[in-house]
Amino acid sequence: MNFLIRILVTAVLAFGLSYLLRGIHIDSFMSAIWLSVVLAILNALLKPILVILTFPITIVTLGLFLFVINAIIVLLAGKFVNGFHVDGFGWALLFSLLLSALTSILHRDRIIRER
Repeated sequence: MNFLIRILVTAVLAFGLSYLLRGIHIDSFMSAIWLSVVLAILNALLKPILVILTFPITIVTLGLFLFVINAIIVLLAGKFVNGFHVDGFGWALLFSLLLSALTSILHRDRIIRER
């Protein structure tokens, strides 16, 4: 149940961000739901591999390269989800930063309320 709530919250935030960021295009809310599912799968399966492979450059950049990995995940999700398009790497980077920050804030507030 918690997973479904996180998917829906991510979809709502992504759909909202597509209205705020002119370089992010999501055609429908159903596309936003598919986007959040694909992002969850890519973050679970591909991101750990990318983090391990790029560990030296992540150390050199003091962890900032992880933002690049997040942007790559968003760009890759754009290839898998019909109805989701990103105009470029910069937009993917900004979208991933805002989406991560907003979902973290909402998840943190939910954890605090559950205690």
